Amino acid sequence: MCVGESTRRSLRSILNQTGQEPYPQNPISVTNDSRTYLGIDLGTSGVRSVLISGTGEVLAEARTGLPETQDSGGMKTQKPDDWWNAVLDSLRQLVAQRTLTDVAGLCVDGTSGTTLLTDAENRPLTPALMYSDTRLPETARQLLEIVPQAANACSLSSALLKAWWLREHYAPAGDYYIQQQADWILSRLRGTPGISDWNNGLKLGYDVVNKTWPEWMQQMNWPVGALPEVFAPGTQVDTINTDMAAETGLPQDTQLHAGSTDGVAAFLASGASQHGDAMTSLGSTLILKLCSRHPVASPEHGVYSHRLDENRWLAGGASNTGGAVLKQLFKNDDLRSLSLDMHPDTDTGLNYYPLPAVGERFPINDPEKKPLMNPVPENPAIFLQGLFEGIARVEKTGYDLLEQLGADPVTSIRTTGGGAANITWTNIRERIVGRPMQEGLHDEAAYGMARLAAGLF
Repeated sequence: MCVGESTRRSLRSILNQTGQEPYPQNPISVTNDSRTYLGIDLGTSGVRSVLISGTGEVLAEARTGLPETQDSGGMKTQKPDDWWNAVLDSLRQLVAQRTLTDVAGLCVDGTSGTTLLTDAENRPLTPALMYSDTRLPETARQLLEIVPQAANACSLSSALLKAWWLREHYAPAGDYYIQQQADWILSRLRGTPGISDWNNGLKLGYDVVNKTWPEWMQQMNWPVGALPEVFAPGTQVDTINTDMAAETGLPQDTQLHAGSTDGVAAFLASGASQHGDAMTSLGSTLILKLCSRHPVASPEHGVYSHRLDENRWLAGGASNTGGAVLKQLFKNDDLRSLSLDMHPDTDTGLNYYPLPAVGERFPINDPEKKPLMNPVPENPAIFLQGLFEGIARVEKTGYDLLEQLGADPVTSIRTTGGGAANITWTNIRERIVGRPMQEGLHDEAAYGMARLAAGLF
């Protein structure tokens, strides 16, 4: 029996409970030679799916929310069954818009570092620790006795740290598999675990330069098979499992491709692809990605590089500043209305470093860094503009740092995430960051995964 038998329900059985049909009575017709591609993005708060044509045209989109992350004494977890149910629901929404019978391939991305241990049938043996669970500094210090700092696998958000902690505290009997969020969904679709990609593998300790697991991994005494086989993003790794095809409504010949992380997926969604192309994600956090000929890394600054292919690397980092701190202080409607009362060409003079809590990862890697959001002016529009400016200065510092470390100079910046829609904030960023900005193709990471499945990058 596979994970959560209660969730192993077909789309038809789910919809039968509500009296709906799982497939439209008259789905949009498709020609025999037109194949489509599916991207699935698993985030912290929901699952998004995008269906595209072979040329990148968006044919259907869907969003499904996830239950709130559970926080028990700082231990932040989610239930993998909730991820799977959300995936099924998003596919049901797509089916209501358009048939999925012509899907040729799919890719999945997830939050980097969200980790669990499973058995050979994908049953979770531990909770799924979220990437945002950063309460394990002592475990990180223990890992540093084994793991080279340059391996980018000892940060408090790393998958390796969480896998180590889960093993030590849950002591699973017999064989087990280390899986991250995207890995687990791919395993469900394949019917068996054991596959990951360069981008998710990075923070599990995989050596993306030499494309192998490093020798120091042997000191950690993982059982045979615990570490996944790692493939380049977009590589065809399998065909969908027959049972999963029936459960999801996807064709039995649907090709499964190695996926990626949410940050890399957002980069691909933006349409950036050339050396010097950059992507800023203005979501709950601030993520920078810069396409470079060579990898750059600086653990003391929180800088690392994802490998796209043989000639392209994504140098970047993730700051704790971003939309999360704004939502602590303002409602969404206030963010929009107050933006209209700003003067984006005139600096407020406020020298803020906005953070939702103590601790920063990039471009300053300092777990003790405190937020700086004082003084607070009486005018809330000026206060919000000061926060926008502070986040923009972090963005500028990040790109300056990447260039100083040897990444290709930024030629243009595309923006994704919720903040991309705020024109006033964009004007402020253009003034402070000082690099050309252009509109991205799409702001959903799932679109990037669909493009990856279609080979459009």
